[in-house]
Amino acid sequence: MSGPMRCDLAYEVIRSNRATTDIIIERDGRIVVRAPQWADDGLIADIVAAKQYWIFQGLAEWRDLNATRVLREYRNGEGFLYLGRSYRLLLVQDQQAPLLLKDGRYCLRRDLVEQGKVEAVQAAFRDFYRAKGLARLRERVAYFAPKVGVVPLEVEVRELGHRWASCSPQGRLAFHWKCIMAPPTVIDYIAVHELCHFHQADHTDAFWNEVDKVMPDFWERKEWLRNNGAGLDV
Repeated sequence: MSGPMRCDLAYEVIRSNRATTDIIIERDGRIVVRAPQWADDGLIADIVAAKQYWIFQGLAEWRDLNATRVLREYRNGEGFLYLGRSYRLLLVQDQQAPLLLKDGRYCLRRDLVEQGKVEAVQAAFRDFYRAKGLARLRERVAYFAPKVGVVPLEVEVRELGHRWASCSPQGRLAFHWKCIMAPPTVIDYIAVHELCHFHQADHTDAFWNEVDKVMPDFWERKEWLRNNGAGLDV
Protein backbone atom coordinates (compact mmCIF):
# COMPACT_ATOMS: atom_id res chain seq x y z
CA MET A 1 0.00 0.00 0.00
CA SER A 2 1.47 3.37 -1.00
CA GLY A 3 1.92 6.17 1.49
CA PRO A 4 0.51 9.69 1.28
CA MET A 5 1.46 11.83 -1.71
CA ARG A 6 3.87 14.70 -1.22
CA CYS A 7 5.35 17.36 -3.49
CA ASP A 8 8.11 19.93 -3.22
CA LEU A 9 5.99 23.03 -3.84
CA ALA A 10 6.37 25.85 -1.32
CA TYR A 11 3.03 27.22 -0.15
CA GLU A 12 1.46 29.32 2.58
CA VAL A 13 -1.45 28.06 4.67
CA ILE A 14 -4.19 30.36 5.92
CA ARG A 15 -6.69 28.70 8.26
CA SER A 16 -10.07 30.23 9.00
CA ASN A 17 -13.65 29.31 9.83
CA ARG A 18 -14.39 27.91 6.40
CA ALA A 19 -15.82 24.57 5.34
CA THR A 20 -13.62 23.73 2.36
CA THR A 21 -10.01 24.01 1.20
CA ASP A 22 -8.99 25.90 -1.90
CA ILE A 23 -5.68 26.78 -3.51
CA ILE A 24 -4.96 30.11 -5.16
CA ILE A 25 -1.96 31.55 -6.96
CA GLU A 26 -1.54 35.14 -5.84
CA ARG A 27 -0.60 37.93 -8.23
CA ASP A 28 3.00 37.76 -6.95
CA GLY A 29 3.20 34.02 -7.74
CA ARG A 30 2.81 32.77 -4.16
CA ILE A 31 0.78 29.61 -3.64
CA VAL A 32 -1.75 30.09 -0.85
CA VAL A 33 -3.86 27.30 0.62
CA ARG A 34 -6.98 28.50 2.42
CA ALA A 35 -8.10 25.74 4.75
CA PRO A 36 -10.54 25.06 7.62
CA GLN A 37 -9.22 25.37 11.16
CA TRP A 38 -9.45 21.60 11.66
CA ALA A 39 -7.30 20.66 8.64
CA ASP A 40 -3.88 19.43 9.81
CA ASP A 41 -0.60 19.87 7.93
CA GLY A 42 -0.61 16.31 6.61
CA LEU A 43 -4.08 16.62 5.09
CA ILE A 44 -3.18 19.96 3.49
CA ALA A 45 0.03 18.49 2.05
CA ASP A 46 -1.97 15.64 0.50
CA ILE A 47 -4.43 18.11 -1.05
CA VAL A 48 -1.58 20.17 -2.52
CA ALA A 49 0.09 17.03 -3.89
CA ALA A 50 -3.15 15.90 -5.51
CA LYS A 51 -3.52 19.32 -7.16
CA GLN A 52 0.11 19.79 -8.16
CA TYR A 53 -0.52 19.35 -11.90
CA TRP A 54 -3.13 22.13 -11.76
CA ILE A 55 -0.74 24.27 -9.67
CA PHE A 56 2.13 23.86 -12.13
CA GLN A 57 -0.22 24.82 -14.96
CA GLY A 58 -1.29 27.87 -12.99
CA LEU A 59 2.30 28.91 -12.28
CA ALA A 60 3.21 28.61 -15.96
CA GLU A 61 0.21 30.77 -16.83
CA TRP A 62 1.22 33.27 -14.13
CA ARG A 63 4.69 33.59 -15.65
CA ASP A 64 3.18 34.20 -19.09
CA LEU A 65 0.79 36.85 -17.78
CA ASN A 66 3.49 38.66 -15.82
CA ALA A 67 5.57 38.97 -18.96
CA THR A 68 3.16 41.86 -19.72
CA ARG A 69 4.24 43.78 -16.61
CA VAL A 70 5.44 47.23 -17.58
CA LEU A 71 8.53 48.98 -16.25
CA ARG A 72 7.52 52.64 -16.14
CA GLU A 73 9.68 55.51 -17.25
CA TYR A 74 8.51 58.95 -16.14
CA ARG A 75 9.15 60.87 -19.33
CA ASN A 76 7.08 62.82 -21.82
CA GLY A 77 4.76 60.57 -23.79
CA GLU A 78 4.72 57.63 -21.38
CA GLY A 79 1.20 56.19 -21.06
CA PHE A 80 -0.64 55.73 -17.77
CA LEU A 81 -4.08 54.17 -17.47
CA TYR A 82 -7.25 55.63 -16.01
CA LEU A 83 -10.61 53.86 -16.45
CA GLY A 84 -9.07 51.64 -19.11
CA ARG A 85 -7.79 54.50 -21.25
CA SER A 86 -4.13 55.44 -21.63
CA TYR A 87 -3.21 59.08 -21.01
CA ARG A 88 0.18 60.47 -22.04
CA LEU A 89 2.50 62.01 -19.48
CA LEU A 90 3.58 65.65 -19.76
CA LEU A 91 6.34 67.00 -17.50
CA VAL A 92 5.50 70.56 -16.47
CA GLN A 93 6.95 73.48 -14.57
CA ASP A 94 5.13 75.80 -12.17
CA GLN A 95 2.48 73.35 -11.00
CA GLN A 96 1.73 73.23 -7.30
CA ALA A 97 0.13 69.79 -7.24
CA PRO A 98 2.50 66.87 -7.94
CA LEU A 99 0.11 65.37 -10.51
CA LEU A 100 -3.00 66.52 -12.37
CA LEU A 101 -5.07 65.00 -15.16
CA LYS A 102 -6.11 67.85 -17.42
CA ASP A 103 -6.62 68.47 -21.13
CA GLY A 104 -6.28 64.75 -21.80
CA ARG A 105 -2.81 64.42 -20.26
CA TYR A 106 -1.22 63.53 -16.95
CA CYS A 107 0.69 66.64 -15.92
CA LEU A 108 3.55 65.73 -13.60
CA ARG A 109 5.89 68.19 -11.92
CA ARG A 110 9.19 68.03 -13.75
CA ASP A 111 11.30 68.65 -10.64
CA LEU A 112 10.18 65.35 -9.09
CA VAL A 113 11.63 63.46 -12.05
CA GLU A 114 14.76 65.58 -12.43
CA GLN A 115 15.58 65.13 -8.74
CA GLY A 116 15.10 61.38 -9.04
CA LYS A 117 12.20 61.29 -6.58
CA VAL A 118 10.67 58.10 -7.96
CA GLU A 119 8.87 57.32 -4.70
CA ALA A 120 7.27 60.77 -4.72
CA VAL A 121 6.13 60.28 -8.31
CA GLN A 122 4.64 56.88 -7.50
CA ALA A 123 2.96 58.33 -4.41
CA ALA A 124 1.43 61.09 -6.56
CA PHE A 125 -0.12 58.50 -8.87
CA ARG A 126 -1.33 56.38 -5.94
CA ASP A 127 -2.96 59.41 -4.32
CA PHE A 128 -4.66 60.29 -7.60
CA TYR A 129 -5.99 56.76 -8.07
CA ARG A 130 -7.13 56.52 -4.44
CA ALA A 131 -9.14 59.73 -4.67
CA LYS A 132 -10.72 58.89 -8.03
CA GLY A 133 -11.21 55.27 -7.05
CA LEU A 134 -12.96 56.03 -3.78
CA ALA A 135 -15.57 58.23 -5.42
CA ARG A 136 -16.25 55.79 -8.24
CA LEU A 137 -16.27 52.61 -6.18
CA ARG A 138 -18.58 54.07 -3.56
CA GLU A 139 -20.98 54.98 -6.35
CA ARG A 140 -20.75 51.57 -8.04
CA VAL A 141 -21.09 49.66 -4.77
CA ALA A 142 -24.17 51.74 -3.93
CA TYR A 143 -25.60 50.87 -7.36
CA PHE A 144 -24.96 47.13 -7.21
CA ALA A 145 -25.53 46.41 -3.50
CA PRO A 146 -29.36 46.40 -3.77
CA LYS A 147 -29.14 44.14 -6.82
CA VAL A 148 -27.01 41.68 -4.84
CA GLY A 149 -29.28 42.15 -1.83
CA VAL A 150 -26.68 43.28 0.71
CA VAL A 151 -25.83 46.39 2.71
CA PRO A 152 -22.08 47.11 2.99
CA LEU A 153 -20.87 48.89 6.09
CA GLU A 154 -17.95 50.77 4.55
CA VAL A 155 -16.01 51.20 1.29
CA GLU A 156 -12.36 52.18 1.17
CA VAL A 157 -9.55 52.27 -1.38
CA ARG A 158 -6.02 51.47 -0.26
CA GLU A 159 -2.94 49.35 -0.87
CA LEU A 160 -3.94 45.66 -0.78
CA GLY A 161 -0.73 44.03 -1.87
CA HIS A 162 -1.58 41.32 -4.37
CA ARG A 163 -5.37 41.34 -3.99
CA TRP A 164 -7.78 43.41 -6.04
CA ALA A 165 -10.27 43.69 -3.22
CA SER A 166 -11.38 42.21 0.08
CA CYS A 167 -14.56 41.80 2.09
CA SER A 168 -14.45 41.60 5.88
CA PRO A 169 -16.90 39.51 7.92
CA GLN A 170 -18.20 42.81 9.33
CA GLY A 171 -19.20 44.02 5.87
CA ARG A 172 -16.32 46.37 5.08
CA LEU A 173 -15.17 46.44 1.47
CA ALA A 174 -11.63 47.43 0.52
CA PHE A 175 -10.41 47.90 -3.06
CA HIS A 176 -6.88 48.20 -4.39
CA TRP A 177 -6.09 51.66 -5.76
CA LYS A 178 -4.97 49.97 -9.00
CA CYS A 179 -8.60 49.00 -9.73
CA ILE A 180 -9.33 52.48 -11.09
CA MET A 181 -6.84 51.86 -13.91
CA ALA A 182 -9.13 49.15 -15.32
CA PRO A 183 -12.07 49.75 -17.70
CA PRO A 184 -15.39 50.65 -16.02
CA THR A 185 -16.87 47.25 -16.87
CA VAL A 186 -14.02 45.51 -15.04
CA ILE A 187 -14.32 47.84 -12.04
CA ASP A 188 -18.00 46.90 -11.87
CA TYR A 189 -17.05 43.19 -11.93
CA ILE A 190 -14.65 43.65 -9.01
CA ALA A 191 -17.38 45.45 -7.05
CA VAL A 192 -19.99 42.76 -7.74
CA HIS A 193 -17.47 40.01 -6.95
CA GLU A 194 -16.85 41.40 -3.48
CA LEU A 195 -20.52 42.10 -2.80
CA CYS A 196 -21.38 38.50 -3.61
CA HIS A 197 -18.94 37.38 -0.92
CA PHE A 198 -21.56 38.59 1.57
CA HIS A 199 -23.57 35.55 0.48
CA GLN A 200 -20.75 33.05 -0.16
CA ALA A 201 -17.29 33.34 1.39
CA ASP A 202 -15.62 30.80 -0.91
CA HIS A 203 -15.31 30.67 -4.69
CA THR A 204 -17.71 27.77 -5.00
CA ASP A 205 -20.28 27.19 -7.73
CA ALA A 206 -22.81 28.81 -5.42
CA PHE A 207 -20.68 31.96 -5.30
CA TRP A 208 -20.33 32.21 -9.07
CA ASN A 209 -24.07 31.65 -9.39
CA GLU A 210 -24.58 34.75 -7.22
CA VAL A 211 -22.27 36.76 -9.49
CA ASP A 212 -24.04 35.43 -12.59
CA LYS A 213 -27.43 36.60 -11.30
CA VAL A 214 -26.25 40.20 -11.32
CA MET A 215 -23.66 40.11 -14.11
CA PRO A 216 -24.25 37.32 -16.66
CA ASP A 217 -21.17 38.33 -18.68
CA PHE A 218 -18.88 38.32 -15.63
CA TRP A 219 -16.57 35.68 -17.13
CA GLU A 220 -15.48 38.00 -19.94
CA ARG A 221 -14.68 40.76 -17.44
CA LYS A 222 -12.90 38.31 -15.16
CA GLU A 223 -10.75 37.13 -18.08
CA TRP A 224 -9.80 40.71 -18.96
CA LEU A 225 -8.52 41.23 -15.43
CA ARG A 226 -6.63 37.95 -15.47
CA ASN A 227 -4.98 38.76 -18.79
CA ASN A 228 -4.25 42.43 -18.20
CA GLY A 229 -3.96 42.83 -14.44
CA ALA A 230 -0.16 42.68 -14.42
CA GLY A 231 -0.04 45.83 -16.57
CA LEU A 232 -2.07 47.89 -14.11
CA ASP A 233 0.80 49.55 -12.31
CA VAL A 234 2.74 52.77 -11.97
